[in-house]
Amino acid sequence: MSYSGGVTNGRIFAMIKKQFLSLCGVLFLGLALSTAALAESAWVSDVFEVTLRTGPTTSNAIQMMLESGTELEILEEDAEAGYTQVRTNGGTEGWVLTRYLMEEASARQQLETLTRQLTSANAEGTSRESQLGAIRGEYDSATRRITELERSEASLQKELAEIRQTAANTLAIDSQNKELQQQLTDTEIQVSVLEQANDTLSGQTTRNWFITGALVLFGGVLLGLILPRMKWQKKSRYDSF
Repeated sequence: MSYSGGVTNGRIFAMIKKQFLSLCGVLFLGLALSTAALAESAWVSDVFEVTLRTGPTTSNAIQMMLESGTELEILEEDAEAGYTQVRTNGGTEGWVLTRYLMEEASARQQLETLTRQLTSANAEGTSRESQLGAIRGEYDSATRRITELERSEASLQKELAEIRQTAANTLAIDSQNKELQQQLTDTEIQVSVLEQANDTLSGQTTRNWFITGALVLFGGVLLGLILPRMKWQKKSRYDSF
């Protein structure tokens, strides 16, 4: 029984501890939300410098001097004391007189900001004008390049037309050459035929001359045999008288 009672007491203690931790978490979250809600911005007014003190009275020590236009984060405001707790951008916390704070930047700071913006705008304008000039230069260069390409294209088209005309003339000349070559071949064939005919005629003429010579020779031999006999017969006839 004592063991069961010890377990029950332990469970009750654990539940109480859990609820306590939950309550602490809720309180911490509420504190954080309230702090975040108070985390507004303020600027030091157009006075030369104001003091940042450790507390909301003039008897508190001065931590640092804040120049006009310094941006601060508001943490807490003590309306009765006339002080506001703030935090600098560097993380230093302290108290300044509320009357030295403004809800917007000082006129001098706004003027400086506007001056910087104007200078930046002028610089951007100069840069844009320079970029515009560069773009115009590139455009003019591209236009000139296009004109040159168009002229080059026209010249190439003219050369192409001349090449086509030359090719057509070449084809015509080639056709004429083929016709002349065919005529030359036909002429060579005719010449060959005539040469063969001439050779044939020459052979026949040679044979005719050979036959004629043989006949003349044979006739001469016959005359050589006949004439002496005829003379002898005449002589014998004359001798008989």
